[in-house]
Amino acid sequence: MKDDARRARFDAPLGAWFDTRGWTPASFQREAWRRWRRGESGLLVTPTGSGKTLAALGGPLLDALDEARKAAARTARAKAPARSKTASKTSTPRKKPAGPRTRLLWITPLRALASDTVRALREPVEALGLDWTVAMRTGDASSRDRRLARQGRADALVITPESLALLLSYPDTAAQLAGLRGIVVDEWHELLGNKRGVLLQLCLARLRAWAPGVRIWGLSATLGNLGQARDVLLPHAPGAAILQAARPRSMSLQTLLPEAGERFPWAGHIGLSQVQRVSACLQAARTTLLFANTRAQAELWHRALSATWLDDPDTLALHHGSLDPKLRAFVEQGLREGRVRCVVATSSLDLGVDFPAVDQVIQIGSPKGMARLLQRAGRARHRPGEAGHIVCAPTHALELAEYAAARAALAQGEIESRPPPLLSLDVLAQHCVTLALGGGFEPAALLAEVRGTHAFAALADAQWQAVLAFVVQGGRALQHYPEYTRVVVGEDGVYRVTDRRIAQRHRLSIGTITSDGALQVKLLRGGSLGSVEEGFLSRLRPRDRFQFAGRTLELVRLQDMTAYVRIAKKGEGTVPRWQGGRMPMSSELGARVAQVLAGPRDSPELRALAPLLDLQARISALPAPGALLAEFAKTREGWHLFLYPFAGRGVHEGLAALLALRWSRLAPNTFGFAVNDYGLALTAQAQTQMDEDTLRALLDPAQLLDDLRGGANLAELARRQFREIARVAGLLPPSLPGRALRSLRQLQASSGLLFDVLQRHDPGHLLLEQAEREVLEAQLEVRALCAVLARCHAARIDLRQPKTLTPLSFPLWAEGMRGSHSSEDWRTRVQRAAERLERRHG
Repeated sequence: MKDDARRARFDAPLGAWFDTRGWTPASFQREAWRRWRRGESGLLVTPTGSGKTLAALGGPLLDALDEARKAAARTARAKAPARSKTASKTSTPRKKPAGPRTRLLWITPLRALASDTVRALREPVEALGLDWTVAMRTGDASSRDRRLARQGRADALVITPESLALLLSYPDTAAQLAGLRGIVVDEWHELLGNKRGVLLQLCLARLRAWAPGVRIWGLSATLGNLGQARDVLLPHAPGAAILQAARPRSMSLQTLLPEAGERFPWAGHIGLSQVQRVSACLQAARTTLLFANTRAQAELWHRALSATWLDDPDTLALHHGSLDPKLRAFVEQGLREGRVRCVVATSSLDLGVDFPAVDQVIQIGSPKGMARLLQRAGRARHRPGEAGHIVCAPTHALELAEYAAARAALAQGEIESRPPPLLSLDVLAQHCVTLALGGGFEPAALLAEVRGTHAFAALADAQWQAVLAFVVQGGRALQHYPEYTRVVVGEDGVYRVTDRRIAQRHRLSIGTITSDGALQVKLLRGGSLGSVEEGFLSRLRPRDRFQFAGRTLELVRLQDMTAYVRIAKKGEGTVPRWQGGRMPMSSELGARVAQVLAGPRDSPELRALAPLLDLQARISALPAPGALLAEFAKTREGWHLFLYPFAGRGVHEGLAALLALRWSRLAPNTFGFAVNDYGLALTAQAQTQMDEDTLRALLDPAQLLDDLRGGANLAELARRQFREIARVAGLLPPSLPGRALRSLRQLQASSGLLFDVLQRHDPGHLLLEQAEREVLEAQLEVRALCAVLARCHAARIDLRQPKTLTPLSFPLWAEGMRGSHSSEDWRTRVQRAAERLERRHG
């Protein structure tokens, strides 16, 4: 009874506000409030739509209410002796102090999520009568909010990691944030596994130095490595609490299946054959988020749906990261107000933007991972207590197996891990320049601070000295070039930036998100529509048409890195292809796909896929546990070896390059290769043979790294990776305002020249070593590749020699056709080949 009474007292004001909304605080919310009030940090893991925002905000609100009550009591005591018995005057409201007062930082990975979070914070603040100013500091922030952030006059500040790093570059920020009470890192799982998370780790270490007692709470969806996620966020608080909702939010999955006897594509990733089924689902729901995996796919689906949309055209919208922020904000507001019935979106709306009105989520194509599937499914019925639901529209037949695998993983509660990067020295170099600009740093003290992060706990003294030499003079090979001297060492031993031009240039380039050489797209008479990669637009001529921002546009001219366009009156246009558009399947989901293909057909997806699986078994074989399925077949293009490790596109790319090199050593030949998430294809131009002993020798894990360096052309891959690393580290700075923008070609030329100079004169340069390491670890996934190679080498090899392509090999053959020259469209050739195969096999 005493515990109940104490609980009721400590959170009574917040509980009363919950009552007005018809809500009851969940046990995990109250536990988070209690731990916050005790000064603890931790990680809060709950499903999307379960109330984690209020769980994290409740503690700061209760603190603020306590402070307000105490301030009111002090004011009352001070006024009591002077109070007149005969006169009663209305007291003048207490003015806010003019100095810094930021007490809560709310860090979010997306600008769209930031806008929504500001609204979510302001509602309880205003309802509880708190005299708080809530502001936003992102690239989309208003001038007022930017001013409040710079002056430290926002009680609660919603900010992205990049904008936080920008704040650290100003000397007065330390004083403005010295009174910081708490930090909330929203959607921590989205930052954990990339360099944005590394940058945030460094920023948090600096904030902990300024405000040692600050409480830090991470909010995350479920991960496969929760303990590691906590330790990366809170290296200073080992064993901190991981709070989870008592009951995970239930989730259901529905797949749009082909009819019996219906021809369903064997390959492809756009899925427009599903337009009719998807349109029926859209008409049956009030509001829908339709997720596509790429921006190009979203543009194509928006165009296809527009052609059959029966409602007002303004109720169908498009949302992806290349659109102008104002267009995205207009769509988001339309969803909140109920003006928009369907939004075709990419991952730009994946995260926790709160749209309670959304009744349905549709996923076009496989989500390629359980984490992404759960994140997107959580967008529907985003209200506490309601179950999530997702409608899945496969784009080709084998994606039915991916949905069957996702269904099985969902039932088992399986989800991928997100391993955090280590020793990203380009990010550390950028951070050092930021701190040198923000008042300066003393190397020994900063080294201790940096080693207090998970990302740099193993930073060696030699690496640290190399970073310092790099920020001061660019390293040994560049020390005689003044433009690479950014930081100077004062007589007091403090490292500072003293050049205003360098300061301006650095602030423009803070962050780890590297662009792909994009050009702005603007209407000839009107505003900006967004950005498209230079490589696509440079191939267009005036009057050519292309599809972008849900419109068919006609190019008028390219000028000053801007494409000026007009709305085309008729006709269709090509759709831009953005780099990095294809999502690789996670290794965990890939393993599940192999299992379901070899197991019982106990799901609606596998029953619908049965004819195709029977065909695969009849002309070749199905994957089996403990075996590696291989097919050797001849077509007019050459002699093909197909392998099916089901390890994901990234691993298969490294494996294909490795096997091509090793096979070429056995006999002179020319090889091409293609990969997808299920397997790989090697195509020999000259006649050759394959047997089990030869294949097992090719799969030998010995000499893996040495062979990769030859087979994968590691030097060329490292050259490409170096450009992104050099930009993060500050070697390729952006153009200054008022000067001509540098094109992607110019950046490539500059980075290539730097790469060659460093290789020749400073081969041990820290950025060269990092480029090779990132190629091995990130692009070729060498650890996973080593494990897959060992598994395949030890497995029973099931080598088949079908007389024709099989359902599993056909998508790989079609992928290989993309790179061949023909006067026919790729889709036409693939469709004709598929029809020929289907006629042959009945």
